[in-house]
Amino acid sequence: MFGLFGKKEESKKQACDLPFLCWQCEMSAPGGCGAHGESKGVCGKDATKARLQDLMTYGLRGLSAYREHARELIEKFGDEAEWKTLMDIDDVTAETLYFTLTNVNFNFDEHIAQLMRVGNAGVKVMDLLSELHTKALGIPTPVEVTQNKAEGKGILVSGHNLDMLEKLLQRIEERGLSDKINVYTHSEMLPAHGYPHLRKYKNLKGNIGKAWFDQTDIFSKWNGTCVVNTNCIVPPEKSGKVKNYIDRLYTYKIVGIEGAKKIENDNFDPLIDHTLELPDITGFDSDEKIATGHHYKTVLEAYGAKVLDAIKEGKLKRVWVIAGCDAPGRKRDYFRELALAVPKDHIIITSSCGKFRFNDVDFGTVPGTDIPRYIDLGQCNDSNGAVHIALAVANALGIEDINELPVSIALMWMEQKAIIILLALLSLGIKDIYIGPNAPQFANEDIVNFLVQNFNLGVISGDIHKDFGKELAG
Repeated sequence: MFGLFGKKEESKKQACDLPFLCWQCEMSAPGGCGAHGESKGVCGKDATKARLQDLMTYGLRGLSAYREHARELIEKFGDEAEWKTLMDIDDVTAETLYFTLTNVNFNFDEHIAQLMRVGNAGVKVMDLLSELHTKALGIPTPVEVTQNKAEGKGILVSGHNLDMLEKLLQRIEERGLSDKINVYTHSEMLPAHGYPHLRKYKNLKGNIGKAWFDQTDIFSKWNGTCVVNTNCIVPPEKSGKVKNYIDRLYTYKIVGIEGAKKIENDNFDPLIDHTLELPDITGFDSDEKIATGHHYKTVLEAYGAKVLDAIKEGKLKRVWVIAGCDAPGRKRDYFRELALAVPKDHIIITSSCGKFRFNDVDFGTVPGTDIPRYIDLGQCNDSNGAVHIALAVANALGIEDINELPVSIALMWMEQKAIIILLALLSLGIKDIYIGPNAPQFANEDIVNFLVQNFNLGVISGDIHKDFGKELAG
């Protein structure tokens, strides 16, 4: 079934042998339509359309995360046009959920069109959130951040919610405790250090750990308190290590696991008081540093003209987008191997927690220029920056089709936010994207064929030279 996307493990192939499963209405067959190998449901919906509707809901889940963060900021910083954009996004969400209702739509082309509407809403919500973040916190600028170095009383914040981080820092300052409690970031909170309004808090110190899934080890060694303010949190059902720190773990808003303490109504005092009661941080004394803060507006202002000149002079030959959601497993070392193999006259644009696979490397600058070869746009919701940079370069060079630019894209995916990012890219007509390390199990042969024929979408093979040999050769 997935021959076009490459080989899959036998266990995953067997998991895809079930054409579909749907039990959303009273008419459903015993055990659910598709449970016994049927290719069509009682209502007449076939497996392909059922899977496309699943894909719509997965995209909406990713969309909802970014929409929630935008909603948190829009009351204080939004204008009338941004409120209208938020309403447009909500309309797409409601319309798409209605689309998946029983006996509403059985037309393949209209399913694809609706998916593109979801993708377009993804473009809008990432642009909206980017604008609101820069209004609230300033435009990020490049900065080197200490890595795995901590001291004193400490709070370690993981997740994506920058608004929550600022509120915590403000409350510590209001209580006159900025010289008593240090705050550190984990995983996708790393880009917080690039924002000017957050950097002004001198007790926002550095970054600890890498991608979300190392939290069980990092939090276990951390003597202070820990906060997870969005996905991704590891529950005790997943790892027995959670018991090592559950009494010091706080969650925020909708995030929660059994045994953790909840921050209610933005009252950070219990968290702060608890931190003061705990011992000083020990065991984190590395001299490492990592870079962040390359927001697309900063990149275009600081390096836009230089990039154009470097392209025209043949000094810059290709741009790589190597980004996405990280997850446990050696297969994702592929992306580190790829980043390390990128020629010196190419640059790498990244975002999301996937960058932790290779952001310990000093990639230097493009020879003959001061253009950095490693550009960290920020969190996963900042992935829109790569599109803005590409569009600006294409426009300046007089290139009408963005797909004609010398750009290679390799994206790792794990959950639904990666899906909305992919749908956003497809809605813009962007082609030749490689995803991995595995093909999505919700795609059947019909969906795969459509994606390959219309977007030349591929799944990494595990061999960087097989996938990108020509591009890596320069």
